[in-house]
Amino acid sequence: MTSFWTGKRVRLRGIDPDDWTAFMLFTADEEGLGDLLQPPRSAEGYRVWAREQAAAKSDADCFQLAIEAVDTGVTVGAVGSHLADSRAGWFEYGVTIGAEHRRKGYAVEAVVLLMRFMFAERRYHRCQARIFAHNEASLTLHRRLGFTEEGRLRDHVFVAGRHRDLVMMGMLADEFAQLHSPSEL
Repeated sequence: MTSFWTGKRVRLRGIDPDDWTAFMLFTADEEGLGDLLQPPRSAEGYRVWAREQAAAKSDADCFQLAIEAVDTGVTVGAVGSHLADSRAGWFEYGVTIGAEHRRKGYAVEAVVLLMRFMFAERRYHRCQARIFAHNEASLTLHRRLGFTEEGRLRDHVFVAGRHRDLVMMGMLADEFAQLHSPSEL
């Protein structure tokens, strides 16, 4: 039997201390996409962060995982649930894939694995994602996964010297079950 966390292309796993270099590159890639600009962090800062993540106590509802390519063992991205309301039954997640690993199906598979866990094992009812309106690749990914655009917050974020819209997208557990069969991965 294969692991619940392993698909055809990716394996989701905890962040290891050695992942710091990959996460340093992901940050630079996100900046290149016009993501929120953060002050530079030192290599030591990334090493400390990765060690802290590796040693952090597990939270079954809010967590971040490394995305590892099954065929190479390379860390290609990260996915995780960063907000959750168990009483109301919703969670919000994020995904990032390193620039050199995009358009290979890693994000789709990682998101499906994450959502399968949150819907089937944690019994959440709704998943939501916030996407910068200028990030066409992410909007396309979410539409392909079956998310519905639920709203647009005009001039909600300040990125690269100007205000930009934030698109709210969502999917319900029954919609996910209809679109993504357990044998899909």
